Amino acid sequence: MKHISIKNDAGLLALALRLVVGWTYFSAFWRRTALANKLDPDAAGYIGEKFNHFLPNALGIKPIIQYLVENPDVLWLNMVIFTIIEGVIGLFIMFGLFTRLMGLSVFGLAMSILLGSGWIGTTCLDEWQIGVLGLASGFVLFLTGSGKYSIDNYLIKHHYGFTKKKWFNWIGSGILPIKETIFPKIVLIGSLFIFGITLITNQVFHGGLWGTLHNKSVKPKLEITEGKINNNTLSFDVFRTEGVDVYGSWLINIQLSDSENNIIFEYTQEDLATFNKKNISNYYVAKIKPGKHSLIIPLGAKAKLSFKNEIFTNLTNGTYTLKMTDISGAYWQHKILKK
Repeated sequence: MKHISIKNDAGLLALALRLVVGWTYFSAFWRRTALANKLDPDAAGYIGEKFNHFLPNALGIKPIIQYLVENPDVLWLNMVIFTIIEGVIGLFIMFGLFTRLMGLSVFGLAMSILLGSGWIGTTCLDEWQIGVLGLASGFVLFLTGSGKYSIDNYLIKHHYGFTKKKWFNWIGSGILPIKETIFPKIVLIGSLFIFGITLITNQVFHGGLWGTLHNKSVKPKLEITEGKINNNTLSFDVFRTEGVDVYGSWLINIQLSDSENNIIFEYTQEDLATFNKKNISNYYVAKIKPGKHSLIIPLGAKAKLSFKNEIFTNLTNGTYTLKMTDISGAYWQHKILKK
């Protein structure tokens, strides 16, 4: 084995990266358990609701997210497991134990963050940056392992038997058992692959390469579907797909108009603030609910709203327009055909 001087020890040079990346992931565990109980489904700030925010524009893994947010018990278990994994990976990286395996684990966690929430970020494309930098950091830590200040190094220096096994060099630290002629190609291919993912996701999520720049975290957007009038009931699904993730869209008005723009039914801000929860059928863990001054619609929340009124029974067949207005002044419309 060739001697490597301390100043050329890549694992040692990556110490700052190892500590910062390790704390980034361990701090997620620390925040959710020691500083606040974010694993309690009934508590404000429940991590499952945050996870629900990813749903509308997740890339490639949307079916997985949707399954979890539709099944609260399974979601809670996954959030607990995910939190523990983040804590273990963060600690192991900071202490430099099985560093290369943890680097690959960081790569996997970062990929899930990137695909799930890379579209979220009000100012600096926050989640996308975290995701792509996590990919690059995980790859670098796999290549370097850890150096002088690490448990891996302690185990190697004290000649523990398993550190002489070939597999330890792959998952711990030391010299990677890759031919010197091949190693630069692996670095180049891996780096270009990560750079490609960076460019693709930057374009898909934010239009960062060409076309019009867009940020789906700035303004709220509601999608209205399944609108129908049945006997004395108007019902429809509403799904919030865009906007800031840390607070809801505040719905202050709902109107139903006929083809001549005559308003035949209306719910005002006061009506929506006192809207009966029994007429809200939520699909996911992020819930639409009446607030103090409006109907609150969190990011990623979807529900069926039902309004009962005898006026619907007497409506003639034809096309009606449903209009929903946010406190910001934004509004969304949906055509409803009564047969």
